[in-house]
Amino acid sequence: MIESSKALSAPVTSMILLVVPVMLAGGVIMYAYQLTEMRINVEVLRLSNQHIWVYDNGTSFAAFVIENLGGRDIVIDKIYVRGVEVPWSTIYYFRNSSSISTELNCPNSTHSWSSFEYTKGKVASFSVADGEITLASGYTLIIFIENPDNISPNDVGTNVSIVIFTENGQYYIECIVKTAEAT
Repeated sequence: MIESSKALSAPVTSMILLVVPVMLAGGVIMYAYQLTEMRINVEVLRLSNQHIWVYDNGTSFAAFVIENLGGRDIVIDKIYVRGVEVPWSTIYYFRNSSSISTELNCPNSTHSWSSFEYTKGKVASFSVADGEITLASGYTLIIFIENPDNISPNDVGTNVSIVIFTENGQYYIECIVKTAEAT
């Protein structure tokens, strides 16, 4: 009676016990790889050092820093200040390979964008934007906006929003309008 029962042989059973865990481990490894790959290519921006200054004569400047902390390059499609799209011709920018930890300087009436001291002891040549601005992964972008619409001396002390649009998202910051006049 024992001879008539059918069972798997020892080599086949050993093979099944070895192959199944290897296949399961392979699936887990592929899942982890895809998850890591997806996270590396995420767009991550840090906006900081935001300022809006206004002079008594109505001249105003907005400034902020964008750091690309993600694993992919980004394209800035448009920028809004207080709900109004900023024309590219009023945007001045400088790309830097490292972040900045000091405050941005307010431009004065005699500044030159070709040799502008944007922060204490750091001078750079700023480019005028003529369309979308690219920012490589790991780089920092310093942006100054000359005379953003609808900012006047009456806005000193009020919160104003700045929104940066990219292909995959929009980034929102706020700052308080300050007087640019020396006290």
